[in-house]
Amino acid sequence: MHIVVCIKQVPDSAQIRVHPVTNTIMRQGVPAIINPYDLVSLEEALRLKDRFGGRVTMLCMGPPQAEAALRKALSYGADDAILVTDRAFAGSDTLATSFALASAIAQIQKDMPVDIVFTGKQTIDGDTAQVGPGIAKRLGLQLLTYVSKIDTVDLDKREIVVQRRAEGGVQVLRTQTPCLITTLEGINEIRHATMPNMFRAARYPLKTWDAKAAGVEDLAKIGLKGSPTIVSKVFAPTAKSKKAEFIDCEGRKPKDLAATLVTKLFTRHPKLHDEINKRAL
Repeated sequence: MHIVVCIKQVPDSAQIRVHPVTNTIMRQGVPAIINPYDLVSLEEALRLKDRFGGRVTMLCMGPPQAEAALRKALSYGADDAILVTDRAFAGSDTLATSFALASAIAQIQKDMPVDIVFTGKQTIDGDTAQVGPGIAKRLGLQLLTYVSKIDTVDLDKREIVVQRRAEGGVQVLRTQTPCLITTLEGINEIRHATMPNMFRAARYPLKTWDAKAAGVEDLAKIGLKGSPTIVSKVFAPTAKSKKAEFIDCEGRKPKDLAATLVTKLFTRHPKLHDEINKRAL
């Protein structure tokens, strides 16, 4: 089994600030981390490797400093790592990014067929959830999004059964491999890196591909030229000026407290009572 895990190095969202004049994200001094949702995918890939054997290849498109993210992934137990980096990729939106990553995966498949591609459900800096499906579409892979559990994998039949979280419940899906899976948060926790893997990651001869090596033949489909998305403004949410109202619950029965809360709710939102009655009818 050969699994490719796509990861992205992102700024730590807990420390991001927005410039008060230009309304752009201030990245200076903000530490870079592996996208947390991608770590979930990496752990799922490593668990499949533990069960069935095989190979886990890490793939990342980014600047040269993204090498640190790939070495971190190697320390968890991944077998191989490829950094796709080129100035031609600068300014890529999700459309251009999915094209570049799909091209790189196609190059990887020339050496060894890929059974499963993993991505996180989204990244914390873009939050679009478009890159994974974009890769699947370009490569003609079966797409399984928002997967919360992998039930079974049959290597002989090239079949996989997963649970997918959907509105109102859980879907159980069976499909053929090769496929692309986007994973949900909270379904696992990344393992601790072992000392041997940490030493191996530090010494590992990381593969670095430019656009040509990644199989990108049309440069008009990457970077700013291949990115139709335009972000007109980035801004921080306005802080709420109203303070929370505290209600003293001491000595009050739950029934009386509930009545007080309902009364306050209807008083603050006078149209709410009529809207509830309409829906009830």
